[in-house]
Amino acid sequence: MRVLYQRCAGIDVHKDQVTVAVRIPGDGPGGRVTGVRKYRTFYGVLAEMTRWLTTRKVTRVAMEATGVYTMPVYHALIEHGRFAQVLVCNPAQVKNVPGRKTDAVDAAWLAELLECGLLRGSYLPEPEIKAVRDVARYRKKLVGQRTSELQRLGGVLQDAGIKLDSVASSIATVSGRSMIEALIDGERRGEVLAELARGRMRVKIPDLTLALQGRFGEHHALLCRLHLDHIDHLEAMIERLDGQVEAMMVPFTRPRELVVSVAGFGAVSAAAVLAEIGTHPAGFFATDAHLASWAGLCPGNHESAGERKHGKPRKGNQHVTSLLVEAAWSAVRTDGRLKARYRRLVLRFGGFRNPAAKKKAIFAIAHTLVVILWHVLATDTLYADLGAEFYQDRVDPERETRRLIAKLEALGHRVTLEPAA
Repeated sequence: MRVLYQRCAGIDVHKDQVTVAVRIPGDGPGGRVTGVRKYRTFYGVLAEMTRWLTTRKVTRVAMEATGVYTMPVYHALIEHGRFAQVLVCNPAQVKNVPGRKTDAVDAAWLAELLECGLLRGSYLPEPEIKAVRDVARYRKKLVGQRTSELQRLGGVLQDAGIKLDSVASSIATVSGRSMIEALIDGERRGEVLAELARGRMRVKIPDLTLALQGRFGEHHALLCRLHLDHIDHLEAMIERLDGQVEAMMVPFTRPRELVVSVAGFGAVSAAAVLAEIGTHPAGFFATDAHLASWAGLCPGNHESAGERKHGKPRKGNQHVTSLLVEAAWSAVRTDGRLKARYRRLVLRFGGFRNPAAKKKAIFAIAHTLVVILWHVLATDTLYADLGAEFYQDRVDPERETRRLIAKLEALGHRVTLEPAA
């Protein structure tokens, strides 16, 4: 294969050691020679590795993505070197042929692929956005832990025969918290506990009186106390992270406004999605289709012998996928084109009584959202919804009339049309 870049390096990354292979012009096979060195992964040693690569006049470096172990190596190369390109590659796309495998061979293979221009790097956001990504992802994990802790609390109440969640919409409301606190403090009378209901929940006092009578014991009180304390701790951590995200998003106020203008996104979800795709995705993803493919929100392409086997979505960034699916559920609850599109898709996929049809339709709405995000960020333009009548306005009345008549006649009916008054 033709060598495009004369001086390249491949790095095989592990937790405690990296193996560096440098490919430069020389007297070896094909006029190329490979030099290999090993370094420990302490940051100062990685800076020394970068200086050695600089003395060898290396211009491009590639390594496999190995999770958190990759990032110190990547930042050492960026901060201490001046390379034309530093690529972090998907391991699935750089596999060598089976056979003899060592760290040196893997590093040399990366360097060979790189010198021929056969490697494509993964998307890595700028450091400021990467910092927001770290905080936003941790916040999401804490929210999940809070949900799990609430479920455990509900399990303790069920074991004690307390059916609060059978009457109230959630045990996490102010009224629910007051009732659980009273149970922990020793109150067992259902009518007294039911009187702690507030607001619209007071109309349910007769049912609450029955639901709050059970076999709540001392060990139930201990478990509920611990669960509530843990929930309070998690909520305090989430609030602290929210403040940190707000401070970190100050330089990105305009991109955040653009995302919030899209149906389904609020301030928190907008910050989270920007932390994943960046503030200017068009700089890395040439088209909206590239971004959708990277996010794992487009149909797969599996064709053999002229026959399409399936259209299952490809694997993508799971964080972006979950964010956009959540946003899609929010978007279809607001009036607009996205809600109208969702209803049309559900009917096409099997109807509203079919859970699979709803799931497929929401996935399609998530794909629509990622396309919209690419365009609003690329053009620096607020999103303007086309309205709930968008699809209806595109229908030709005469053509739709002929279609419906043909459908009724196919079912054995005779159709007679009379003009409306």
